[in-house]
Amino acid sequence: MARVVVDVMLKPEILDPQGQAVQRALPRLGFDGISDVRQGKRFELEVDGPVDDAALARIHELAESFLANTVIENFTVKIEEAAESAVGAEK
Repeated sequence: MARVVVDVMLKPEILDPQGQAVQRALPRLGFDGISDVRQGKRFELEVDGPVDDAALARIHELAESFLANTVIENFTVKIEEAAESAVGAEK
């Protein structure tokens, strides 16, 4: 089983009110030096079997038609390595 990650972010020219709210709150919480915050979405898909070019193409199609609003959002699709998954679980 493999994990494919789809990260969805607003396009740079689209306002991000949630990111702006977080960015404004950071200095009050003692976190200085952060000049911008953009908020996005992360989808982790567990895929049965190997993730070949055909599987990635289907996931790209899924992301483009269902997970992201491509008018205002960009997305990336990547395979997450098993070792990376194990390290992330320990945090």
